[in-house]
Formats: sequence, structure tokens, C-alpha cells
Amino acid sequence: MTCHIEIKNASKKFKDIKIFENLNLEVEKGKIYGILGPNGSGKSVLFKMICGFIFSENGKVLIDGQELGVTKRFPDNFGVIIDRPGYIANKTGFENLKELAMIENKITDDKIRKTMELVGLQPTAKQKVKSYSLGMKQKLAIAQAIMEDQQTLILDEPFNALDADSVNNIRKILKDFKNQGKTIIFTSHNREDIEFLCDKVYAINNYQLELVK
Repeated sequence: MTCHIEIKNASKKFKDIKIFENLNLEVEKGKIYGILGPNGSGKSVLFKMICGFIFSENGKVLIDGQELGVTKRFPDNFGVIIDRPGYIANKTGFENLKELAMIENKITDDKIRKTMELVGLQPTAKQKVKSYSLGMKQKLAIAQAIMEDQQTLILDEPFNALDADSVNNIRKILKDFKNQGKTIIFTSHNREDIEFLCDKVYAINNYQLELVK
């Protein structure tokens, strides 16, 4: 087993509210993992810990053997949807993705356009993001998470607000990514998404992750 992401005995609380206690998780490269749990159970907190956005009170999170916050601040090559991304309302979808792409300047405009088409958006459309539907905003979030060919995807509710055809398209994209050797961890309230895609499924239960598949 190639352990890509490892959480060791991590605990997290906010003020007096316990979220996790002695949490453990091992994630292999090239597999799809599903995380189940009701609203408020800590799914977003878990993802933020994996991405180095927040740290546990004790324990550690390691990415390819390097501890976040010690030898590494943020993981490399991660595509992330946690909460909803903040976009520039008066710019188009393409213009928003272009702004993000300019941070690392790794991809061309053509790559941005192809990624938008892949998720079901029209890159040449003049429509501003402020008038996007919820489903269109979700596709834009997915586009920003995958456009730089990120090898690990951390996706909180990626199917939220998508119609049936779009759900099927995004499922196919994620399956293709797995076949390319990418690692994916995602949450969904739809058990069908989990059953269709995942190699392993965990449920948040009593401040721990419990293997259910």
C-alpha cells in the first residue's frame, strides 16, 4: 500500500464543541474515498485538516510522509472544494478561472476553456457569475479544482445542485481521473454517488471515522 494521506490520532474541537477525538485515516494513492455524515458532523473540518487550512490539537496529518505544519504548510497538487469558492461577481466564468490560474501560471487559456467544456460550461459565454444558477456555480467550482491537473481532489459535496445529466458527467470525469491514478476524497448526501464511485467509504461516528465499505 502506498499511503498518500495519513491522519494519526488527531483531535479537534472549537471552544467546548468536540469534533474529532483520536481520529485515524489512511488514504492510498489512486483510489476514491467517500465520507458520510450529517450536517455539522465535521466533514468540512476533516477536509480542512487534510489541506492544512486548520490544525488538530494533537496528533498529526502527513502527506506522502511529510507532516503538515512542520515540514510542509500546504499539500502540493491538491484540487479543493471546501465551502463554496468566492468568485468575482462581475466577471465571467472564464475570467474568474483565468484570475485563479494566473496565481501559479501553469496552464494556458486553452486548458481553461477545455476544462469548462468538460464540466458543461461555455467558456465563450458573456454571462457574469453573479447571474449563474447554483448548478453553474457548482460546475465552476469543479472546474477550478481540476483545471491544473491536480493529482489529489478533496471535494465537499461536488454533486450539489447539479441536474441528473450533469451528475452523470461529473461521475464519469471522476472515474476517468481514478483510472489516471488520481486520488479523490469526497462527501455526498446521495448514497448512490458513494456506491457508484468509491473504493472505500467512511462514516463520521462518535468523533471517529468508521469504515462502512
